[in-house]
Amino acid sequence: MKTAWFVVALSVACSVAALLIPAMPQPLDYHRFVDTRALFGIPNALDVLSNLGFIVAGRLGWVVVFRRETVFATRSERVPYIVFFIGVLLTAFGSSYYHLAPDNERLFWDRLPMTIAFMSLISAQIVERIDRRMGLRLLAPMLLVGAASVIYWRSTERAGAGNVIPYAILQGYAVVVLLMLAALYRSRYTRANDLYAVFACYVLAKVLEAFDAQIFAFGNLVSGHTLKHLSAAAAGLVVCRMLWLRKLADQ
Repeated sequence: MKTAWFVVALSVACSVAALLIPAMPQPLDYHRFVDTRALFGIPNALDVLSNLGFIVAGRLGWVVVFRRETVFATRSERVPYIVFFIGVLLTAFGSSYYHLAPDNERLFWDRLPMTIAFMSLISAQIVERIDRRMGLRLLAPMLLVGAASVIYWRSTERAGAGNVIPYAILQGYAVVVLLMLAALYRSRYTRANDLYAVFACYVLAKVLEAFDAQIFAFGNLVSGHTLKHLSAAAAGLVVCRMLWLRKLADQ
C-alpha cells in the first residue's frame, strides 16, 4: 500500500512539475546530427537505415507474443505486449521519416510511437506485478496521456511558444516507474529481472545520443545517434527474449 501511495505521489508531483516548470521549446540544435552522409540516394542514410533494428524487434515480438508456447496466465495479458510491439514497429517508420529531413513537424512522428511503447510496457508490468485488471484498465488512459504530451508539445511549437517539458517529464516518469515496479514488486513470471537489461539499453541509448559527434569522430565510421537506434532496438529484443524464455514463477 505504501508503494501504491508513492506512485500516486510521484504522478501528482510530475503533473505539478509539468505545469509549473517554465516552458522550454525544442532546441533547434537537436535536429543537427553529425552524420549526414547519403547512401543509395537516402539522405542521412545510417540514421535512417539503423531503424531497421526496430522492425526486426517489432516483427519478432509479434511472433513471440502470438506463439502458442509463450506463457501468459490469461489471454488478455498479451494485449499490453501487442501494443508495445506495435509501438516498436511504428517507431521504425516514424524515426525513419524524421531522419530523412529532421525538423519539429517530423519529430512528432518519431516521438508518438515511443510513448506507445513506454506506456504499454508499464501497463504490462502492472499486470504482472500488481494486479491484472488494474494494469489492463490503465493501458488506454496511459496511452492517451503519452499521446497528449506529444500532441501538446507540437501544438505549442506551432503556436510559436514551444514547450517540450511535459514530454520530457513523462519520459523520466516512465523510466522511474518501471524501475520501481521491478525493484519493489515480484512478478508472477520468471525472467522478471530482464527488465533491468531493458533499462540498461535505454540508458546506453541516451548516452550514445548525447555523444553523437564525439563517437563519429573516432574514424568517421558511425555516429552516436545511429548506435542509439540499435541500442534502443536491442531493448525490444530483450523483451522478446524475456517472453520467449519465461515461465510462471510458481512452476
